[in-house]
Amino acid sequence: MNPPLPGPAPVPIPSRTQFVLEHLTRAILTGGLAPGSALVETELAARFGVSKTPVREALKTLAGRGLVEMSEYKGATVRTVDAAMARSVYDVRLLLEPEAVRRTVAAQGSLAAAHAALERADAAADTAERSLANRDFHRALYLPCGNPLLARMLDELRDQAALVSSVAWQATPTWEREAAEHRAILARAEEGDPQGTAELLRAHIEGFMARSFPEQLPAAEQAPLTPHARQELA
Repeated sequence: MNPPLPGPAPVPIPSRTQFVLEHLTRAILTGGLAPGSALVETELAARFGVSKTPVREALKTLAGRGLVEMSEYKGATVRTVDAAMARSVYDVRLLLEPEAVRRTVAAQGSLAAAHAALERADAAADTAERSLANRDFHRALYLPCGNPLLARMLDELRDQAALVSSVAWQATPTWEREAAEHRAILARAEEGDPQGTAELLRAHIEGFMARSFPEQLPAAEQAPLTPHARQELA
């Protein structure tokens, strides 16, 4: 008598973790899980049909990305976005990202991924997909900067920046303006103008903060923009 055929192999825990991670990320960025919402492991495990282990690992990853806050007393909750949180993220972006993009353009790095991200943003069906596509657009510009440490530091801000933009767009949908600014930045990069691209990017980041949050970045922290840069993003 032949032995029974084995059943399907169980799904590896890393794959389950990735499944939970992707769904939680989208739920957070679409507002399906509101800021401050409790993330209870047992409830999430039942919701996704998995054990608590992949849920726990996904929450740890989300905490590392800045989308979830972990407390010894409250447990895990969705990160709350306010002007102070947004400013802290965008302060660091202003310090690092224009210089990274300037280096990419100076090195004539590939811009194909940036074009693809713009197309995804234009075709996005919700704020989460649009925010993730915009995040990928920025990454496509800074990743070929030639300094892996600089790129990694900016990578650590990606999800937090996506959360800020998603929350801001739910209150004031200004993504069409941001998309137009992205096209202007990419066009300047394709012209091979490193400094001009960096200036447009800085104006783009500062402009988003000024439009989305009452508290703007302190004037002392802003680098002066050339008249041409201001005119292009006006």
